[in-house]
Amino acid sequence: MTRCSRLLSNSHIKHCFLIKKFSFPRVSFTFINTCDKEIKVTVPIGTSILEAAHMNEVELEGACDGCMACSTCHVIFDEAVFETLPEPEDEELDMLDLAPALTPTSRLGCQIKLDKSHQGIVVRLPKITRNFYVDGHVPLPH
Repeated sequence: MTRCSRLLSNSHIKHCFLIKKFSFPRVSFTFINTCDKEIKVTVPIGTSILEAAHMNEVELEGACDGCMACSTCHVIFDEAVFETLPEPEDEELDMLDLAPALTPTSRLGCQIKLDKSHQGIVVRLPKITRNFYVDGHVPLPH
């Protein structure tokens, strides 16, 4: 394994640091969290909504690490933005069916790659999720 690939595979944090360090074309947009607080972020083009959230400490879980095996990165778009997004695959629609607070403009954040057309968009986090830790659930032993 080369030094570079070892560095990139060590952790998500190091990868995010490298992305931020170099000057890639970037896009800025706004998350609105569950408390209706606006969080403005700027990330490299090609970053997914889920990756953008993690890079900027926005509470969006992504339990499956973007493998489309859960619905914990469920996000909501304005209708005008939603209409410009690529059509979801059947697998994404199946996962969205499991998401609480589903809306007609819901998508999985791991499946949306940001490009320059997303400059200034608003991405809303749903009020509820199946993410126990964000929801404040404290698991008890059996």
